Amino acid sequence: RQSELASMRLEKCYFCSGTIYPGHGITFVRNDSKVFKFCRSKCHKNFKQKRNPRKVRWTKAYRKANGKELAKDTVYQFEKRRNVPVKYDRELMVKTLKAMKKVEDIRTARERRFKEKRLKIARIIQSKQARAEIKRDIKLIVAPLALRKKEEVKEKVAQTSKNSKMEMD
Repeated sequence: RQSELASMRLEKCYFCSGTIYPGHGITFVRNDSKVFKFCRSKCHKNFKQKRNPRKVRWTKAYRKANGKELAKDTVYQFEKRRNVPVKYDRELMVKTLKAMKKVEDIRTARERRFKEKRLKIARIIQSKQARAEIKRDIKLIVAPLALRKKEEVKEKVAQTSKNSKMEMD
């Protein structure tokens, strides 16, 4: 089972950068022999319509270009495809698998921190907007009965101050 997973080649979609598993996706070969692989027909159709992946909101390229995901991180260099044949060595394979696990842990931690930072900024903006809305529409929030009670209290205070002034005179 482990050897089957290791020998499986996972491609990346040219348009959305999604993972393409063996037996899936569409391969398009241009006249100049350049090979484009797409994960689904949606990506293939957008490519044929000459759409720019950096301007289509659901693609990985858009998310990276607009700061929605980490773009410049050294961990992503490990994901790049390498076609250098290496003689099989059991120790090297074990070290590689351990390194892959460590790199994955580092990447998930960095992504989590990045997302938390983005969400923190969004929360601050939301709370400012909520405060401004409450300040603007406070009359809708405060019950009319409470306003009447405030007025009654003010009247009582005014009466007591008048009474105290009259008693002093």
